[in-house]
Amino acid sequence: MAIAHPFRAWRPKARFVKDIACVPYDVINSDEARSLVVGHPDSFLHVIRPEIDLPPTLDYNNPQVYDKGADNLRELLRSDKMTQEEQEAHFVYRLIMNGNQQAGFFTCVSVDDYDSEVILKHELTRPDKEDDRTRHILKQQAHSEPVMLTFDDQSGLSRLAEEVMEAEEPLYDFTASDGVQHTLWKVGNTVSVSQAFKQVPKLYVADGHHRCKSASRAAEKLRMNNPNHTGEEEYNFFPAVLFPMDQMEILAYNRIIFEVPDGLLASLQERFELQDGAEPEPGRKGDISIYLGGKWYGLTLPQKDEANSVEKLDVARLQQYLLEPLLGIEDQRRDTNIDFVGGIRGTKELERLVDEGQAEMAISMFPTSIRELKEVSDEGLLMPPKSTWFEPKLRSGLLIHTF
Repeated sequence: MAIAHPFRAWRPKARFVKDIACVPYDVINSDEARSLVVGHPDSFLHVIRPEIDLPPTLDYNNPQVYDKGADNLRELLRSDKMTQEEQEAHFVYRLIMNGNQQAGFFTCVSVDDYDSEVILKHELTRPDKEDDRTRHILKQQAHSEPVMLTFDDQSGLSRLAEEVMEAEEPLYDFTASDGVQHTLWKVGNTVSVSQAFKQVPKLYVADGHHRCKSASRAAEKLRMNNPNHTGEEEYNFFPAVLFPMDQMEILAYNRIIFEVPDGLLASLQERFELQDGAEPEPGRKGDISIYLGGKWYGLTLPQKDEANSVEKLDVARLQQYLLEPLLGIEDQRRDTNIDFVGGIRGTKELERLVDEGQAEMAISMFPTSIRELKEVSDEGLLMPPKSTWFEPKLRSGLLIHTF
């Protein structure tokens, strides 16, 4: 049974929400964040990407960065642009992109549920990114951004969300610069939501593995330092938006390779039936497209006869049959010769990175399905890193959980 914990959210006043709300920290780099805040002094990026307010030569994990993030959050919360709910509440959050709608509950979930695998993960996390977000949480005494979770809706929660949207006036309703419409309602009856989630046996991490793990690590540290710990303290909970599975869309998570060995094209031709002039986006599971030397090539990845749910994934087959044997990439989490590009950026971005010399090869993937995510999670297995890219993204800075 899943715990949905209402909380006293800090949030922007309605007239300031578009100025404050921003993209999540992990979809842009520091240079992109610096560009986005030009002319936007109130952007929440100053809280979640505080390195943008410090010299670019400073490492992102310098203690000054965490101090700056905490200072920026305190300054924002003290300003007349923010307000805090007087009572604990759940919220309904709806996203509309290209005419497609997904609506779920913005609430807090339990660290204990994450630790005991009521909240199931499907990817390993990188220790350096865990360290970074954990330090931000502890320094800010807050969870500044929600994670995105999904669930198999057998408890009528979609209907409950629809009832809230029909009965209540939204707190916010705005369209961001990327064309995604964001609407947020406060739930009048918190008990009904909490009770309904008690009927949900499992939640699945869609987006935010590092934020989940960092919330767990921060809570463990705070528990150890609190001799009067009860389990009800707010640090035992962290914010999440929970969407029904049938409303979720996964895009491809593509790869770029910075350096390739001489004769790679010949090696590919020896191992695979290589299609010259392939479409940049593969059209079916098992197919990938490779951009190399200014041209697109297509190939089909082999699959073992008796493969488990992870081994059937395109990202796992890519690792087994191409990345490791031909490029020497044994661990995608740590190898510096590979990087990842979200599908929302499109294949033109892959071409640009190669054509401008920032990478030597790009790999365009077919998206992992939500069914595959659930199957892997239920079996207690883990996908290779960067297997899923969910879109649209949540907006950061809408609701902040302090403790």
